[in-house]
Amino acid sequence: MAWSPDDTRIASGSDDSTVQVWNAKSGQHLLTYSGHSAGVRALAWSPDGTQIVSSGNANTIQIWNATNGQRLVTYSRHLGSIWAVAWSPDGTRIASDGNDSTVQVWDATSGRRLLTSTGHTAPVRAVAWSPDGTRIASASQDGTVQVWDAASGHHLLTYRGQTAPIWAVAWSQTGVYLASATGNTSEEHPRETVQVWNATTGHLLVSYLVPSSTAYADGTLSVAWSPDGMHIASGGADTIVHLWIVPSPCRR
Repeated sequence: MAWSPDDTRIASGSDDSTVQVWNAKSGQHLLTYSGHSAGVRALAWSPDGTQIVSSGNANTIQIWNATNGQRLVTYSRHLGSIWAVAWSPDGTRIASDGNDSTVQVWDATSGRRLLTSTGHTAPVRAVAWSPDGTRIASASQDGTVQVWDAASGHHLLTYRGQTAPIWAVAWSQTGVYLASATGNTSEEHPRETVQVWNATTGHLLVSYLVPSSTAYADGTLSVAWSPDGMHIASGGADTIVHLWIVPSPCRR
């Protein structure tokens, strides 16, 4: 699910292969997009709220008009299922990732591929642009988060502070820090963590440990900063959301 930039609409994707758009205040159904042939796993609004990019179990990604459902672009350069899609802050590019262990950046108007990052050794589960659009962070089942230049594809940093597949990553509003989430579900590492670290140096600031009594069965699957940068929310398959207080050094 994703809110529109102006907070008036919500788009939701489903295993029924559709994306539905509805009024966030009244619940009125506005549009059903049926262009996909498989379940929808990821979607994102364009920064101006006029378009939606969505992807599913098939290896195709589609951009379409958020008002009338007209398909505008189809991208099919991945070799496996797509797990995440994200618009650049200026609305010109899309970053996407999936089971082929790559992150690809492509033009949101023409569908032309611009960059491919092949640094991960396992499927990539999350991708996020820095607030200024200059860097991209990607999280993978190989247990790393990689940060790289969004224009050149130059590798900047590999973060190895977590010891299990990483399912989610999110930038702080300042672009200084990243939060990443994992599930340590083995006998040796039975508890998952959310970690906050410096996006330039890789220095770990803090680890949040999910209480063992409520540890997510499938790990922590999502993480998000509050708009004021004071809290982090994490969620998993056990239907529980944890809210963490961010230490003051991470707010700057």
